[in-house]
Amino acid sequence: MPDPSPAAMDFLLTRRSRPAKTLEAPYPDQATLETLLTAAARTPDHGALVPWRFVVLGKGALERLAALAGTRGTALDLPERDLGKGVSQFADSGCAVAVIGSPKESAKVPQIEQTLSVGAACYGLLSAALASGWGANWLTGWPAHDAEFGREGLSLGEEEYVAAFIHIGTETAAPPERPRPDLSDIVTFLP
Repeated sequence: MPDPSPAAMDFLLTRRSRPAKTLEAPYPDQATLETLLTAAARTPDHGALVPWRFVVLGKGALERLAALAGTRGTALDLPERDLGKGVSQFADSGCAVAVIGSPKESAKVPQIEQTLSVGAACYGLLSAALASGWGANWLTGWPAHDAEFGREGLSLGEEEYVAAFIHIGTETAAPPERPRPDLSDIVTFLP
């Protein structure tokens, strides 16, 4: 059995995302981001297919995506509230990582396992950022689900998709704790 890590367990038991709109400069530099991405890439991955990739979005890329969200939201005739949320998640950010699901052909590993691995990579990046003292938030929203936005803004391939936009920065306000599930509602112990 590996040695226990009480600090890691305490982190997991108290982990809390920070709202993206509360994250400001300074943002992690490239070396820090590479460390966080290295941690995220150590996710469970049946068959070692690496069915994900990361696109690091600096301020210039975020500004371009904000403009594209405005154009796409208008073309989709979205309500003003939805359009505004799509634009602001990029316009108000200084650093984000798009986690891209990039499924691989495999007779051995079904797509659902690859999808779950992509989600684990998202959680790994989010947790690595928070464990390193950064504020971080996992967002999606309509831009993540709009194939044209992904193709035009992130050069996604035909089978690729946005699993998350992980926003990372300096926390300006600690969020309140939120309700967590009652284990008695979600756990069954089978003898």
